Order: sequence, then C-alpha cells, then structure tokens
Amino acid sequence: MIRKYLSDDHARLDAALQGGDYESFREGLLRHIGIEQKILFPIVRGWTLVERLHLDHGALAALLVPTPTPAILNAIRTILENHNPLEEGPGGLYEECERRLGAGASEILKRIQNTPRVPVARHVDNQISMESLRNALRRAGYEGICFRKR
Repeated sequence: MIRKYLSDDHARLDAALQGGDYESFREGLLRHIGIEQKILFPIVRGWTLVERLHLDHGALAALLVPTPTPAILNAIRTILENHNPLEEGPGGLYEECERRLGAGASEILKRIQNTPRVPVARHVDNQISMESLRNALRRAGYEGICFRKR
C-alpha cells in the first residue's frame, strides 16, 4: 500500500530525471522527501536506518539548490542508487512503516496521497549554497562524490 505508492513515485522521479525533465524531478523529489520526513519518520522513530535516510535527504535537498551540472546530476543519481533500496527493499522504510501501522496504513496512505505540491525556489548558485552542499555531502558520507575543494 504505502510501499507501492512511494516505490511507484520513485519510478516516476527516476523517469523524469532520465528524461531530462529536471524541474519536475526537483519538485517531485522535494515533495517525496517531505512525505518521508514529516509523515513516515515519526512512525519509525528509533528505527536503525532513520538517521542514514535523513542524512541522504539533506544531501539530496542541498544538491537541488544550485543549477544542475553533470557533476550534480551524477551525485544525485549515485545517492539515489544507494538510498532507494533502503526505502523500497525488504526490511526497508516502507515495509517497516506498514508493519508498525498494521490496519492504520490506509489512513497514512491517504495523508501521503493528499500531500500538496512543494513550492520550489529558483536555483541559487553562490558560495554559500555550494559550501552548504559540500557540508551536506560530507555529513552524509558522500564527500568524495563531487565538489572537492581545490
């Protein structure tokens, strides 16, 4: 139920990214992250992977701030390749939520489906945004992925 809806959303986002519809991908990923942070994470408080997923979300959100470059797109794809299985896979976030919710999963699914679109600001390409990006990547363990300080 939750797992299918959000896994399908991952597939939709992947298709937008691969198809070059970056702004649709960007808006959709921010909505998706918001759903997980605000709705799902409180359900699985104390679960072992929450901190890892939270750090990935921070890195992904930071990567969405500047104008996308090939290095940024590569970093996003690399993080998602590691991140999505932790949510969709066996024993992942979605399965854990459904296990903890039991019959209450349908009510949470309705909340997820009714989550509004996220207003998206223009890209910011300045020193502060890039330093924030580097810090988020470092905290999440992706420092070597791109943007090494020269």
